[in-house]
Amino acid sequence: MIEPLRISFEVACPPDHAFETWTERASAWWPPQHTMSHQPGAEIVFEPRPGGRIFERTPQGEEFEWGEIVRWDPPRGLSYRWHIATDPANATEVEIVFREMPGSTTRIEIEHGGWDRLGEIGQAWRDANRAGWDGVLPPYAEAARS
Repeated sequence: MIEPLRISFEVACPPDHAFETWTERASAWWPPQHTMSHQPGAEIVFEPRPGGRIFERTPQGEEFEWGEIVRWDPPRGLSYRWHIATDPANATEVEIVFREMPGSTTRIEIEHGGWDRLGEIGQAWRDANRAGWDGVLPPYAEAARS
């Protein structure tokens, strides 16, 4: 079994703002180099419901599917099937929990798993996604503070 990625960190804002920044303001902080198009100005959309799409829309209107919302529970958390840069049949599972902490801070706990379904490429895909999280979480944390 390939262990899920588990990441946790705190941001200096309450959970509702942390959740909103993740889901409604992703276009403001998601780095272009971590999108399918690599285009500055791409819109990142989380459709706010189970079954909703996660996708990017370029300034020219081209859309790239990234995933599908499984659980939508603002401001406590969300879960989604994640298939950016791969076939939806190879989707992994992401769960994000926003926990209220003292001093108007939020602890964010991410579990990203489902690597075993990818077979021989599962471990390499897990490692690539670890690098991906390392690239998107610092700009997210900065955006959540503002």
